[in-house]
Amino acid sequence: MAKLDKDATFVGDSRVSAKRIPNISPSYSDFPGKNEPFWPNFLLKEWMVAAVCLVGFLILTVSHPSPLTDKANPNDTSFVPLPDWYFLFLYQMLKYPWAAGDWVVLGTIIIPGIAFGGLMLAPWLDTSKDRRPSKRPVATGLMLTALVGVFYLTWAADHEHSANHSANKGGGAAGGGGSSAAAPAPADTSFTADALWKAQTSCMGCHGKNMEGGMGPNLQKIGAQLDATQIADVIKNGKGAMPAGMIKDDAEIAKLAEYMASLK
Repeated sequence: MAKLDKDATFVGDSRVSAKRIPNISPSYSDFPGKNEPFWPNFLLKEWMVAAVCLVGFLILTVSHPSPLTDKANPNDTSFVPLPDWYFLFLYQMLKYPWAAGDWVVLGTIIIPGIAFGGLMLAPWLDTSKDRRPSKRPVATGLMLTALVGVFYLTWAADHEHSANHSANKGGGAAGGGGSSAAAPAPADTSFTADALWKAQTSCMGCHGKNMEGGMGPNLQKIGAQLDATQIADVIKNGKGAMPAGMIKDDAEIAKLAEYMASLK
């Protein structure tokens, strides 16, 4: 019997509703070694990696403590604090006249707000599906401008601070009058100031209850540097950041100067 070829023709009818098959993902067993469930397999691996990194970080912090600088010294007025490196560019920007003074709101709120807001809204502001930077000139140009600005301002802040700090150290050592020329004398915790000193509340505000120093220098051995006449002159006329006329009575100034000159 001869075998005949037969053609089948399919005709669609819009009146017949199509059979909707739910979109069910195939079984993981159909793809051995190529796929896995998110919970718990994949998430457990992520947790294990995070735990190893955390333990390694803790070991690093314990074995290599942070390189802290010297303790804060209220007597050292040459110290200029700096923010952390990731805020240096903002710190430097606030030095410019268009971002400080009357325009400080522009430098502290508006410009950073626009920058970080644009970064958060980037997926909605640039909806191009092309991933090549050359096909996205606006987004690429803004990002490169921001990166160049951040790197330059960070470098400028660090360079300016290093230059000024080194210059201040050099000037203090050469002139002999800088605050960084010599370390201030350590306070003697066993020293107790006389009642004559403790009656001078305006003096204790800067030099401490027992002359140990604070905003002003340590005076526990001031007699080794100045005599009574010199001390009285400083009290009357002031010196450096110390204002003149803190004590009005000349007799009281003379008594206090004599007492301080005896401290050696």
